[in-house]
Amino acid sequence: MIVNKTTANSKQHPTPEQTPYAMLGGEPTVRLLANRFYDIMASAPEAAELYAIHPRPLDNIRQKFFEFLSGWLGGPPLFEQKYGHPRLRARHLPFQVNEQLSNQWMFCMDQALDEVVENKVLRSGIRQSIGQLASHMINC
Repeated sequence: MIVNKTTANSKQHPTPEQTPYAMLGGEPTVRLLANRFYDIMASAPEAAELYAIHPRPLDNIRQKFFEFLSGWLGGPPLFEQKYGHPRLRARHLPFQVNEQLSNQWMFCMDQALDEVVENKVLRSGIRQSIGQLASHMINC
């Protein structure tokens, strides 16, 4: 059997019909990604400063992050339905987000992506896009 490599490879890339949310497996995997992110933040010494500024318990923020990721990855816009437009930079302005905190955030996300997202192309694309978002949060 001959496999058309273009067709096989194109399935690895998001399209309007095949969103990153769908490619990840939908709600269960996106929720797992959000939860692993916070599990890593809570346990990794490399993220201690970042963890210290988060309110406890983390249940509410885990849920909000899942809701944000759902819409951001092309799934249901759960965060917007509850809270309106994310306005992430504005929501983070009350906190002094420096490069070190942004790097700690990305440390947690990088590890969570490596553990949860099997598709290398998808993982790389999410990592690049969310890395830009993390850099945009720096406000001091």
